[in-house]
Amino acid sequence: MARTRTIQRPVGPVAYDCVKVIIVRDGSALLFSEFGQRIVTVGDVVVLNANVLCGSEPEGHITTTTIYLDTDYVIDQVFWQHAWLLRDRLDAQRFTEAVYSEPSQVLRLGEDRTGMLMPWLDELVARSIDGGFEHNFHRMQALWFAIADVVTPFINVSPVRQSPTQRAHSRPTLPRCRRFAPVRDEAHETRATLARDIAANWTLGVLSARVHLSPKQLSRVFTETYGKTPLAYLTILRVEEMAHLLRETDLTIDAASRVVGWASRSRANEAFQECVGMTPSAYRRMHLAGK
Repeated sequence: MARTRTIQRPVGPVAYDCVKVIIVRDGSALLFSEFGQRIVTVGDVVVLNANVLCGSEPEGHITTTTIYLDTDYVIDQVFWQHAWLLRDRLDAQRFTEAVYSEPSQVLRLGEDRTGMLMPWLDELVARSIDGGFEHNFHRMQALWFAIADVVTPFINVSPVRQSPTQRAHSRPTLPRCRRFAPVRDEAHETRATLARDIAANWTLGVLSARVHLSPKQLSRVFTETYGKTPLAYLTILRVEEMAHLLRETDLTIDAASRVVGWASRSRANEAFQECVGMTPSAYRRMHLAGK
């Protein structure tokens, strides 16, 4: 969502549960936030993380365009921007919190750069007010990406050291490095076999024998196609189905674990928490609370 408005009176500190990108179009104001007190004027962009208090006192008046970004939307963008590095969306959330650790920033873009943004901002506001988000979705995305392309190089980021991860053996969902190449028959057949019976006690030896490859060959072929080893992929399928059962049925956690193929609740808890970021019991409580 985007809105343009002119403020002539002081605004007390308020916080939003979204990321705000505020572009100053005219006038100036004294801003109060976690960076202290700062004067902002034409050519400045203010970036506020979710749940960060910010107030302002215009010096006469200030006109701004504010873009409101859902935190999940921002995390999804970070996820795909750093797809080569991140294993899953939960990983992206932790990465985002670490990299964009400053709660509020004032970016000095200058009038020339912010002037470039004005036509895009005006159209984004118009389409946002117009409603029909479904029909405007791609154009609004294009406008936001154009704006972000100008703004984000100025955002201060925190250095994050990432050790090389063994993505092939990690649990959470989709592969991050896609080759967009034809799927090998052996990989496709193995995936279909796993999906048809996720509760079976599959081993790499049994799976490889079905497609007439050695275990080592199957592991390589499957990983090249799906970004995970067959058994890591099986864990993903089991967790997804277990999450569905916890949301949609009254099965106990132990029963749901057995249905998807885990005889041990501790093993189910371990895998579920690694994939989803919380225990099965916490996941069920969260969804019950949302009903």
